[in-house]
Amino acid sequence: MPLILVLDEQTFYRAGLRSLISAEIPRAEVIEASNLPQALDHIRNSTIDLVLVGTSRSSLTALDSLKAARETSPATRFAVVSTSDARAEILATLSAGFHGFISKRQSDTEILTAVTSILAGRIYVPASFAKIGEDDVLGSRFHREGSPTLTTATDVSKLTRRQREVLTLLARGLSNKEIARALDIAEATTKIHMAALLRGLGVRNRTEAAFKAANLVRSTELVPASQCRQAPRIAVND
Repeated sequence: MPLILVLDEQTFYRAGLRSLISAEIPRAEVIEASNLPQALDHIRNSTIDLVLVGTSRSSLTALDSLKAARETSPATRFAVVSTSDARAEILATLSAGFHGFISKRQSDTEILTAVTSILAGRIYVPASFAKIGEDDVLGSRFHREGSPTLTTATDVSKLTRRQREVLTLLARGLSNKEIARALDIAEATTKIHMAALLRGLGVRNRTEAAFKAANLVRSTELVPASQCRQAPRIAVND
């Protein structure tokens, strides 16, 4: 029986989401929290499968506040439920280690699809983001967004395991399609990780990124891509 925590300061939205999930997902138990301290208390004292973090504005500061919770409860999956559906904010959410991004503008059916997908171990983003093109991912719009700088081995160690794997393959000059095939993940997933890495490396094109990545790979020990073949596929609401 999945245990889901809804964290949102808006009482009516918490109640609505709880009612929707309870009615449509068999045996799901939904608990609520109106603020971060309440949520952390639930996470410490219960085995929660999914935390849905409602935000009026998805910011890096808000996402960082839950890093400790994610680290102490590695089996728990976290997703942001935001009033926004901006691509930059979706990317920032996933780069911060969350397992999905749900827009409050999505329909009930789409939200349920998102919840079940994340519970099943997949990464979820709205369909609009999955349609992102290569030029959009590599464009200066994402380059200008704030992100952690990758210049030292210590910086690299703060990346997720999947991002380190993508970085290793980027350093070898592989394309997004080749990286997706090597890691057994969807190409859309690769694009998300690649955009985060390019922002972190502070570059505008793959050639410069590959050069910087190669230098970083030589200076640190990264997880070999061959050791993690079964990555969660990204789930999109088509």
